[in-house]
Amino acid sequence: MSDLLAKELLVVTGKGGTGKSTVAAALGLIAAGRGMRTIIAEVAQRDDVSRALGGTGVHEDELAPNLHHLSIDPQAAMEEYVIDQLPSRALADVLVSSRFFAYLAAATPGMRELVSIGKVWELAQSERRRASDRPYDLVILDAPATGHGVAVLSAPRTFAEAARVGRIARQGRTIDAMLSDHQRTGVIAVARPEEMAVNETFALREALADEVGLPVGLVVANGMLPDRFAAADVGTLRRASSGAGTTSAVGAALHAHARARAQRAQLARLRRGIDGPVVTLPFLFADALDTTTIAPLVGALQRAL
Repeated sequence: MSDLLAKELLVVTGKGGTGKSTVAAALGLIAAGRGMRTIIAEVAQRDDVSRALGGTGVHEDELAPNLHHLSIDPQAAMEEYVIDQLPSRALADVLVSSRFFAYLAAATPGMRELVSIGKVWELAQSERRRASDRPYDLVILDAPATGHGVAVLSAPRTFAEAARVGRIARQGRTIDAMLSDHQRTGVIAVARPEEMAVNETFALREALADEVGLPVGLVVANGMLPDRFAAADVGTLRRASSGAGTTSAVGAALHAHARARAQRAQLARLRRGIDGPVVTLPFLFADALDTTTIAPLVGALQRAL
């Protein structure tokens, strides 16, 4: 697992609501703490990471020493791409301001995914598009949920195969060569220890292999509840629950025990079905996430990596 931080790009994905952004933020703090110049990129103008760690997310903001963040706006990424490709800035400005161009870009299937992952690819290059932009040691992509996340990663290959020749085909193949290279790109799947999330993790593994050619390098089972009661304690609680004067506290304790046991059954199923490491993270009892509240997650991932 220590090899994950040696890659150029880490993609964090999984079922929605499993805590992908929190894990991406924790990974960014770990890498930055090891002296790596790191950026966390979010797509579709999301800013979950920047709100947790503090920042605007509009530019390549520095959230902490060595840790930067960018929320990628597909429209801005499209305009940046057009300006970079055309020989004249004036011509590019005319094109991107055209209503027809906006309609065409919006109507082209996969175009938003292509320009977004193209921007992520550019962040990972040792020579950036603008000479004033410094390179990064590690790019962490807080990717969309499973199905959309795979679509983002496979967009360059899809466009390259459709175009076959020309600039878009060449650039699509160049981006895909990095994304499909497991020496340069790693995938971290985040899952709750619940049946649907585990099923989606298995589906993600198959889709990544089929459409991108990447394995899942690490699975993070997030939100593990503590198992507070030994077998003898559970027996005592059950006897108390069947007697007169049962309290709500006894019922709550048995419910918490049942949830923890169910989670551990799904964790065992996840470990049996995944050919690779699985790391567990505790459930955070916190109203809001910040660098202080996610410290236990950072510590747990730090030990694993």
